[in-house]
Amino acid sequence: MAQGTVQVTHTGTSRWRRRTGEYGSLAAALEAASDGDVLTIAPGTYRENLVIQRAVTLRGPEGSPGSVRIAPSDGVPLTVRSSAVVQDLHIEGQDSAAPALLVEDGAPELVDVRVVTRSASGIEVRGGARPTVRRCTVDNPGGIGIAVLDGGGGVFEECEVMSAGQSGIAVRGGAHPRLERCRVHHASGAGLSVTGEHSGLEAIGCEVYEVKGSGVQITGRAVAHLTDCDVHRTTSDGVTLDTDAVLTLADCRIHDIPENAIDLRSRSVLTLTRSTVRQFGRNGLSVWDPGTRVDANQCEIHDSTGDYPAVWVSDGATVVLESCRVHDVPDALFVLDRGSRADVVDSDLSQVRNTAVSVSDGATAQLDDCRIREAATGAWFRDHGSGGTLANCTVDGVQTGVIVTKGADPTIERCTVTSPAEAGFYVSAGGRGSLHGCRVTDSGGYGFHVIDGCRTTLKKCRTERCARGGFEFAEDGPLVEDCTSDESGGARTSASTASTASAAKESAPQTATQSVGLLGAIPGQRTTDPAADVNAAPEPSSRSSKDVLGELDKLVGLDSVKREVRALTDMIEVGRRRQLAGLKAASARRHLVFTGSPGTGKTTVARLYGEILASLGVLQSGHLVEVSRVDLVGEHIGSTAIRTQEAFDRARGGVLFIDEAYALSPEDSGRDFGREAIDTLVKLMEDHREAVVVIVAGYTAEMKRFLSVNPGVASRFSRTITFGDYAPEELLRIVEQQAEEHEYRLDTGTGEALLKYFTALPKGPAFGNGRTARQTFEAMVERHAGRVAQFDEPSTDDLTLLYPEDLPELP
Repeated sequence: MAQGTVQVTHTGTSRWRRRTGEYGSLAAALEAASDGDVLTIAPGTYRENLVIQRAVTLRGPEGSPGSVRIAPSDGVPLTVRSSAVVQDLHIEGQDSAAPALLVEDGAPELVDVRVVTRSASGIEVRGGARPTVRRCTVDNPGGIGIAVLDGGGGVFEECEVMSAGQSGIAVRGGAHPRLERCRVHHASGAGLSVTGEHSGLEAIGCEVYEVKGSGVQITGRAVAHLTDCDVHRTTSDGVTLDTDAVLTLADCRIHDIPENAIDLRSRSVLTLTRSTVRQFGRNGLSVWDPGTRVDANQCEIHDSTGDYPAVWVSDGATVVLESCRVHDVPDALFVLDRGSRADVVDSDLSQVRNTAVSVSDGATAQLDDCRIREAATGAWFRDHGSGGTLANCTVDGVQTGVIVTKGADPTIERCTVTSPAEAGFYVSAGGRGSLHGCRVTDSGGYGFHVIDGCRTTLKKCRTERCARGGFEFAEDGPLVEDCTSDESGGARTSASTASTASAAKESAPQTATQSVGLLGAIPGQRTTDPAADVNAAPEPSSRSSKDVLGELDKLVGLDSVKREVRALTDMIEVGRRRQLAGLKAASARRHLVFTGSPGTGKTTVARLYGEILASLGVLQSGHLVEVSRVDLVGEHIGSTAIRTQEAFDRARGGVLFIDEAYALSPEDSGRDFGREAIDTLVKLMEDHREAVVVIVAGYTAEMKRFLSVNPGVASRFSRTITFGDYAPEELLRIVEQQAEEHEYRLDTGTGEALLKYFTALPKGPAFGNGRTARQTFEAMVERHAGRVAQFDEPSTDDLTLLYPEDLPELP
């Protein structure tokens, strides 16, 4: 059969009606074919827009996969409107407004089809179509990988979306496909996206990874069921549910996620069974809003890589954990806001760096038959309206077992605290609570410590082997009945039991300096710096100021910045030497303002500045803590001061770098809490002027406005350093450094082409300076890879040289 022809085997109801014919075009062959006919296509490229309307078989020659290319210049290359079979074809589309392979009707089979395209979607299924798609691949950097729309369905088996410019697989408009053992990766949107009422998705044994967005996104009343699936290595949340979405995850694994592993909002519901969540940068479970609910059974949440609670429940949401394990995390469970609730049954919370269970702002938590081990604080009921129940729980190996403060009123029944370093139960600052049948053994402090006249009720409680005493109460203290201790006399029982002998020995202020296990601050929901014990400063830099200044000098450009930093360094160094000589030293304020566009090296210089100050003995460690508005401003009254204090404490001995600081004082501030952050910061800078260097940074114009409307802030800073935009020659040098670092070389003429490129590049708000230079290099490497991948045996020069044609197009 000649290339460019189509052989058709016509099949009738009788053997003698079979015949074979050859046709010069696919369209002609399809026109002549009847149901049941087989169209075998000779190798070659066909520039036709095909429409299959009969139940025929369309396939390439056996043993030559990919040899048949359907590649028209525009439009839909292949449309299927029947229960046909399509096998061993290579589909290429060029129309960004149309799909490459469109299935509109019938129940066709698509087998071993490869779609390489830049279309609106690689494979699109619509309406009443119910295809079976097996071992097909989609490579579509221009749009959606696979789209199932408008009531479409079908089964996708062992398919792979290799790249997508938008979502890997998108389901909407009431569609409901089933995925079996499919892979989705390198998508620029969500890996799996299901949107809209009556839309649904079932996925079994699938894998989603390397996506620039959420791994799985279910929104707008859509429903999805995932079984035995893996979601990992995303740039955003692992799984996102929003607006009445419903999702079931069974035997799934969510891991290596930089943001929230699973985030739910707006009345969404998640059922999580026998699944694992690990290595997440923010929350393992982040659950928000009234009506939003998670039911987790036999699940494990562990190995956080950030500084956030593993399970976060707020704004009236509900979480139920049954037979679950949460371990190796900064905080295990935080429940905030009136109406929020957590029910935890027969579960283990262990190896928690800070607080295992925190209940605040009127929330409720109920723990039954749970085990808390190796935490700073076992459970903390923080403030008025916060409460719940701890029943039949054990708390072991903690700093403090249970804390009740500021009017919180929990019920604690038949709970045992073993070997706490401090108190077993600690009540202060107007905390209440009812303790019935509880026990403390082998405490390093008191068993039950109630101060500030708190009216807690203790009934049938017992202590054994408590180092400082079994019971310690303030005057007009708790109500005690039938409580005993292995100390002589036990606890006195009366309407107003008081132990005054040592009430002054141990009081709330000690907890601020002795341990994060007692009265440590609530960690903010949105921070960026890793966990740090504020009482143990990071190790100081071992480099000399000369070494650090040498690294500063190696940075491309920034000449005026380098001069400013050297002048500051000289002032500080000479002042230090004058003091050593017994002379007066000029008072040099060390707080700075950095202004300039993004990508000009402000954060890098701030880090080096801190290291210089540490090498000169001005700061203890010189470490950098980078924050922005979201890390300082809370969602509730009073939480902003706490967040700002926490950020400042983490920066003790180093530099607190506040990026986009002008956002703390928006032009239409109204009742904005940013003002509280500024006021708190100004006071901290005054009270602890030697402990922390503060650098505020942002766009030049915005920072001028910020300083003009906040004279209290402006007076705290010694000088403003402006970071100018990089010149084209400096951007070229950054690309050359990147190439050298990654073992690439610029060919003759490439440098000149880069100069012209950077000169012509628009310098608008999206221009990222050094970041733009690095992105340009990355784009060149990607285009180089696409070019060299076609070589059978590339040479070393082929693998390393970047040519002018590797440059991306100007935006």
